[in-house]
Amino acid sequence: MSLERFTLRTKKVRIARNTGLIVTGLFLLIFAGCSVNYSFTGASISPRLETISVQYFQNNAPTSIPNLSQDLTETMQDVFEGRTRLTLVNDIGDVNFDGEITDYRTAPVSVGADERASMERLTISVRVRFTNSVDSEQDFERTFTRHADYDAATGLDAVEEQLVEKIIDELIQDIFNYAFVNW
Repeated sequence: MSLERFTLRTKKVRIARNTGLIVTGLFLLIFAGCSVNYSFTGASISPRLETISVQYFQNNAPTSIPNLSQDLTETMQDVFEGRTRLTLVNDIGDVNFDGEITDYRTAPVSVGADERASMERLTISVRVRFTNSVDSEQDFERTFTRHADYDAATGLDAVEEQLVEKIIDELIQDIFNYAFVNW
């Protein structure tokens, strides 16, 4: 290969490399000012919001278990603090949740051959008031209801703790999605 061809090829390689660097630099400059809010929870929370509060959910259900209010409130606080960048505060936050447990009941779901319930259903309902100090159009008051079925022969006492925990988790997921994921 002649010296001229080698020199020409070297110049072309340098030009291609420099062009690639220039294009990459321009790409970085163009998109450096862009920001993307990405969340593994799917939450869409305004950057102007900084704090969150969850008030004690009073148990107004006719029947219930003793710790239901405390379990619901504390689990909700833990989940919302852990799944958002918002700081949990005791007073009223930029976003605030309050409400009450309105229903806690069991009812037969299916009847066996002996005309006794073979499956029963535990249902819990929670009325939630949500306020957003930055965007009042996001405010809502809504009742969320979840249930879990169990074998009537087993009896509620044997499965109540696990069912309540499952239902609370589902209720909190529904409340979180309604407030922050906009579904």
